[in-house]
Amino acid sequence: MERDGSRHKAFTRRMALLGGGQLSLAALLIGRMYYLQVLESDQYKMLAEENRISMRLLAPPRGLVLDRFGQELASNRRNYRVVLIAEQTKGVSETLDRLARIIPINSHQRSRVLREVKRKRPFVPIKVAENLTWEQFARVNVQLPDLPGVQPDVGEGRYYPMGIETAHIVGYVSSVSEADLTGDPLLELPGFRIGKNGIEKVYDESLRGKAGNSRVEVNAYGRVIRELARQDGQSGDDVVLTIDTDLQEKISRRLADESAAAVVMDIHQGEILAMVSSPSYDPNAFNLGMSTKAWQSLIQHPRKPLINKAIAGQYPPGSTFKMIVALAALEAGIAGPDHRVFCSGVIKLGNSKFHCWRHRYGGHGWVDMKQSIAQSCDIYFYDLARRLGVDRMAAMARRFGLGESFGIELAGEMDGLVPSKDWKLAVTGVPWQLGETLITGIGQAYLLATPLQLAVMTARLANGGMAVRPRLSRRLDGGKSVDDGAGSTTEDGQNKENGAQKSDAAAQPIGVSAANLKVITDAMSDVVNGARGTARKYRLDKELGTKMAGKTGTAQVRRITKAERKAGGKLSKETPWKERDHALFTAFAPVGAPRYATVVVVEHGGSGSYAAKLTKDIMTEVLRGNPLGRAAVNMDGGGHRKKRKI
Repeated sequence: MERDGSRHKAFTRRMALLGGGQLSLAALLIGRMYYLQVLESDQYKMLAEENRISMRLLAPPRGLVLDRFGQELASNRRNYRVVLIAEQTKGVSETLDRLARIIPINSHQRSRVLREVKRKRPFVPIKVAENLTWEQFARVNVQLPDLPGVQPDVGEGRYYPMGIETAHIVGYVSSVSEADLTGDPLLELPGFRIGKNGIEKVYDESLRGKAGNSRVEVNAYGRVIRELARQDGQSGDDVVLTIDTDLQEKISRRLADESAAAVVMDIHQGEILAMVSSPSYDPNAFNLGMSTKAWQSLIQHPRKPLINKAIAGQYPPGSTFKMIVALAALEAGIAGPDHRVFCSGVIKLGNSKFHCWRHRYGGHGWVDMKQSIAQSCDIYFYDLARRLGVDRMAAMARRFGLGESFGIELAGEMDGLVPSKDWKLAVTGVPWQLGETLITGIGQAYLLATPLQLAVMTARLANGGMAVRPRLSRRLDGGKSVDDGAGSTTEDGQNKENGAQKSDAAAQPIGVSAANLKVITDAMSDVVNGARGTARKYRLDKELGTKMAGKTGTAQVRRITKAERKAGGKLSKETPWKERDHALFTAFAPVGAPRYATVVVVEHGGSGSYAAKLTKDIMTEVLRGNPLGRAAVNMDGGGHRKKRKI
């Protein structure tokens, strides 16, 4: 009996311990549940809500790019597109076949959709086609009952109304690549596009704006059930340019058949009123999606449509450089306006002969400085170059903007080249030769300049020697906006009231004599308006009531042989295009009250007189339109219009 009693006591003790353990676990569990469900209920309710509610970014409308008068150069328009939800189809391939009978779907689009279907969840929308016409979009909507899983959608896409005519300035947007990712969540939105070239790239962050957001309810699988709230974003800044679209369009059409560049600028403020590079390309093609074949045709085109020749084309300035040589001689006291040289058509230096373009006619005879510029006498400038030396010519060239980039609001601007003795020795290890000095004196040898640099050079000659710098957005270097009042104008296009005739506040005097500058500008007037000027055939029509001054330039791209020189030195029509001389003309107007500077460079155009012919047409349009005499868009201090809330 004692043994049975001891067993009972042991069993009871174990039961008590087991029961106590269970009670302890139950108490711990109840306590934990109380902690989670009562004390921490708010936190876990919030976490559950966050799992149920998804916050999604909304891309804001991109800011506009406008010309000086508010005309749109880059805008936004509706993007009609079609998306597909795989789980709602009876078969993705079958649905794509049906859809292809309504809208164009190529093999590349089809392959992409099928790849994305395998990678993404079946309820996630997949873009099939975008940038549809309204007719295509309407056909899809009409036939939706026969297209399970297909959803029409309306988004926003970039559009360039001027197309090829402003492509090199405005640039284009395209899809975000991995190299473009910076951590900005906007860049990771499907279909988001950023600036890849031109103004679109330079001002990309300002144009993007600020994202909005949408709060949507989702289920456990992440499927959207409904939208709970929406906060629209803020559109990007509108960027206002100095360009006059009407003028840009007319110049583009005039140069449409050429491989050429033209620049028109305000000689006082530095505003670029037109900048044309021909041939061009359609920036809308990059936004819509360019085929490999189309891309190859652009990059392999012999006339390089993707290059902005106005800032990236580098050419020997030819005889347009002679004003710099003459001014350097005047400033150095080496030669005055009355300095005379006899031109027989050729001079000798050692065993080498240096010819004047008029050598077959026996040269120009006796010419002074103005006559040598007006008639573009090479012998005269061989003489000045020999007296000056290359380094003094180079120093004057740099004061007038050659050999430097201006930091204009476009990528790809080139420096050009102004050679010197030290430069040649450092680059080639060979000392400078006197014959190279003579050739430099007529704008050849190693000299290279962009059309924009030649425009700046002309502007500084015409504005009284102020170091004006070019710009494309309507603001001064210090951030102060330009006076936009139209004021009243004279017949020559001068603005009386708004002070536009005054030099840019940021421009400093170059430090050359006003009297010496007048010698040069008077000679440039004789080029066009004198009896023997090289561009006398292209003086402005009398009905304009004003005159243009300028300078022709013909830049050789290869050495002329003795046989060709005997034949007159002119290239025949059979000469390959790439072996023909470049044609240049630089001009300002009106004479007596200069306001506009214009430069035209035609690749392999033959002679400077051809560029003068084009310049006459361009300057006529400039003076008739008088863009500086009309009111422009108001801006903030940064050259942008204020942000627009949407």
